[in-house]
Amino acid sequence: MIKKTVNNVQEALDGVEDGMTFMLGGFGLCGIPENSIAELVNRNIQGITCISNNAGVDDFGLGLLLKKKQINKMISSYVGENAEFERQMLSEELEVELTPQGTLAAKCQAAQQGYPAMFTPAGYGTEVALNKETRMFDGKMYVLEEAYKADFAFIKAWKGDEAGNLIFKGTARNFNPNMCGAAKITVVEVEELVPAGELDPNQIHIPGIFVQRIFEGKNYEKRIEQRTVREK
Repeated sequence: MIKKTVNNVQEALDGVEDGMTFMLGGFGLCGIPENSIAELVNRNIQGITCISNNAGVDDFGLGLLLKKKQINKMISSYVGENAEFERQMLSEELEVELTPQGTLAAKCQAAQQGYPAMFTPAGYGTEVALNKETRMFDGKMYVLEEAYKADFAFIKAWKGDEAGNLIFKGTARNFNPNMCGAAKITVVEVEELVPAGELDPNQIHIPGIFVQRIFEGKNYEKRIEQRTVREK
């Protein structure tokens, strides 16, 4: 059995450098790799390109990296809930590449599966398709989208074992499974790390072959992005 475990987040991020491209799992504030993001902030890594559904909020998640202007480019499908993101985008301090949400997920999955590109009907006839190859299949037009290329993928899972097998919990599954194995190095932080063989094979969502490094995270806040309550 090949052990994928590292002692802490510092070891997990060994090799991270300025100017790299990172994939980060999560949807809103659900299932984001909080420990890895905090370590990127601590190391003051600069010139980052981030591939993520969105950019957290102003004081949490990727919003922490935006606040310190560590991100040069965001590749996302949604930019709401973050005033600093909006400010940097409108002032052209931050390069933003908007991608349809399903296309973003599919481009991650294409990279995971080793495909250089994939065709999708999403975006045909819009600015999304500008300067991209288009082709008709069965009477319908499709856009050629290249798979993403990233140096590191940072993933959050609920439970994992020493071999890198992962189980996600509820909606925290989101983009995390698609990003596993889609970068040169996949780093996973889990809430609970167990010995190999302890997880039920029928419950595993991602096998360890897609993971290079895994560690048990700490101090997860699990914030609620928007809380709406009903008056009595």
